[in-house]
Amino acid sequence: MQLASPWLLALLALVPLALPWPWRAGRTAALRYPTLAELRAIAPRGAAHRRLVLAILRAAALAAIAVALARPQAGTAATKIHREGVDVVLAVDVSGSMLAEDFTLDNTRASRVDVVKSVVKEFIAARPEDRIALILFAARPYTQCPLTLDHGWLMQNLDRAKVGMIEDGTAIGSALASAVNRLRASTAKSKFVVLLTDGQNNAGRINPATAAEAAAALGVKVYTVGAGTRGLAPYPVQDFFGNKVYRPMPVDIDEETLKKIAVKTNARYFRATDTPSLKDVYAEIDRSEKTPFEAPQYLDFRELYAWLAWPALGLVLVELGLAETVLRKLP
Repeated sequence: MQLASPWLLALLALVPLALPWPWRAGRTAALRYPTLAELRAIAPRGAAHRRLVLAILRAAALAAIAVALARPQAGTAATKIHREGVDVVLAVDVSGSMLAEDFTLDNTRASRVDVVKSVVKEFIAARPEDRIALILFAARPYTQCPLTLDHGWLMQNLDRAKVGMIEDGTAIGSALASAVNRLRASTAKSKFVVLLTDGQNNAGRINPATAAEAAAALGVKVYTVGAGTRGLAPYPVQDFFGNKVYRPMPVDIDEETLKKIAVKTNARYFRATDTPSLKDVYAEIDRSEKTPFEAPQYLDFRELYAWLAWPALGLVLVELGLAETVLRKLP
C-alpha cells in the first residue's frame, strides 16, 4: 500500500470545522419575537440531534474525499528486479557523409544520422538505470551531454545533434580518447563505449590504436559500429535549379581499424548496412552489457481512490436528502 499524494491528507484538518461546536451555535437573530412559545409548538423535536447527525455525515464525507485525493494505491504484483547501473558513452559520427540516405525510417528514405538518432533513443530507453553520456564527433569530438541519469535531458541533446555543427572530418581516435576520458573517474563495475562511424580516421591528433590502448588499460570496452551500405550510397545534393538530387558516393569504412579497437578492448565490431541491422546491433550490445543486482519493485499498482470517492458522494447525497426531509429544520 502507498499514497501517491500523501501531502493532501492535510485536508483532514478541515474536517472538525464541519462539526457543531458550541461556540458556533449562537448567531444574531434576523427577526425578534416577544415570545417563542408558538414556534416551539410547531417546530420538530430534537434540533440538536438533527444537527449532530447531519454534521457527522458531512465530516465523514469530507474525510473520505481527503483520503481519496491522496490516491491510495495497492501493489498488485511485487517482484525482485535483477539489474545494475552501468556507465555508457555513446560516440556518434556527425561528419558530412552521415547525410547519405542509404537507410530507411518509417518506410521512407532517411539519412544515416536520423536513423542513428532514432535507434540510439531506443537503446537509451532500454537502460533507465544507467548513466549515459553522448559525444558527437567529426573533425574533432564534442561532448554533447556528460554522464547523466536524466535521460529526458539526454534525449533533448540527442535531438539537437546534426551534421554541420562541427567542422567536417572523421576523428575516430580523438573521439574515442574523449569518450574514455569521460569514464576515467567512473566507479561503476561495468563501463563501455559504443562508437559509431561511417568513415576512416582522417582528422584529430590521437591515433585510434593509442586511444584503444588507453581504453584497455582503464578496463573500458569499446563496441565499434560501421554504418553504411556496401558499395555506393545515395548522397543528397542540390542541382542547378535548387532541387534535391542524389549522387552516388562510395562507402569508405575502415573496418580493419574498428575491428582492432574492439578486439583490443575485449568487445566486438558490428557492421550495420540498413536500419534493421542497426537496430539489431544496439539490441545485441544492450543484451551483452547487463550486470545484475537485486531490488524489490512493484510491477503494477491498483488505484483505490474510487472505494472512497463513491461512498463520499453517497454520504453527501444522504445528508442532502435527510436535511430536506425527516431532518429538515425551520429557517
